[in-house]
Amino acid sequence: MKAKGVSHIAVCVADLERSLEFYRDILGLTVKMQATQEMARRPGAESVEMYERPRKSRTVANIYFDGPVSAQPFLVLTSHPGDQVGGEPIKLDQRGISHISFEVDNVKAYAQELIAKGVSLAGSMEDFTDGSGNVRTIFVYDPDGILVQFDEGPPAN
Repeated sequence: MKAKGVSHIAVCVADLERSLEFYRDILGLTVKMQATQEMARRPGAESVEMYERPRKSRTVANIYFDGPVSAQPFLVLTSHPGDQVGGEPIKLDQRGISHISFEVDNVKAYAQELIAKGVSLAGSMEDFTDGSGNVRTIFVYDPDGILVQFDEGPPAN
């Protein structure tokens, strides 16, 4: 038995609308489902292994890139309305999922577009520019301080 691929990536956020402004409005992902769900109906909702503490409800948004839904994983953004979430985002050298990465056609042009939209880089353009003047990857922070990377895809073999 083996896994077939990544289904989705879930990110708990402090403010769903603020995060949707970033992922939907700035990055251009599409919301295909958004709902508030009672936690009593969620599998594992009372499990101390899965949740820091009991929650009454959660709001969830499934967001996708353009194209066939089954072609790639999607993001699930969750928040707990009226209830604060704990934890701190981690850095690249800490245990856990450290960032989300998106493929773009031209990283340097994409960085300039993000900056024009008010998104701050996690560093300076010089930090991401190699000795030949090329920019092949950048990092920014989402509204919760989670690192988001943009690159031009996997390296050629």
